[in-house]
Amino acid sequence: MNPTNFRVRRATLDDVPTLLALWNMMRYPADNLARRVTEFQVVTDAQGGLLGAIGLKIAGKQGLIHSESFVDFSWADQFRPLLWERLMSLTSNHGLARLWTREQAAFYRQNEMARPDSDALKVLPPEWQHGAGEWLTIKLRDDVGTVIKADQEFALFMAAEKERTQRAIQRAKVLKLAATFVALGLFALVIAGVVYLARRNPLIPR
Repeated sequence: MNPTNFRVRRATLDDVPTLLALWNMMRYPADNLARRVTEFQVVTDAQGGLLGAIGLKIAGKQGLIHSESFVDFSWADQFRPLLWERLMSLTSNHGLARLWTREQAAFYRQNEMARPDSDALKVLPPEWQHGAGEWLTIKLRDDVGTVIKADQEFALFMAAEKERTQRAIQRAKVLKLAATFVALGLFALVIAGVVYLARRNPLIPR
């Protein structure tokens, strides 16, 4: 196989039959994964044949790399860098702060994933804590807690700004209504003045 002919893309429903066979071969929970097929990125050959896949599950600002599988593991070292590049693009697009995996291939350690310390484990999403296997993780940007706090503060700021905008709009409506009444009052006074002067001026015919 020519490495330049490999392509990485998001999995589609059309890939499910091939992925099911691959996941069953790996003894993964195939039916469960099939319902989450859009989590997967796949590598294909020039003819579109599926050669491997890996999942990225997202929870808040964290991502879980899971269920790595290949039709032929002798090509895994060729495919992993391509899939990793794709995963890095996705983590950037989603603004993820930390990645986790229980995959133990040396490739992941070579890409700076390491055993988490106690502080890192505190932010591991509860829904990922079940199961067995050693965790590897990598911090991509500010600590998850800091990012979450920043998001919360930004949401509060936007809510406050929205409330201030609504109040300003209401005040503008009140001022506009008051200005309209003042203008009508002045217009009425001008008309009354004109009528009064007309009646008092003998040169103006009645």
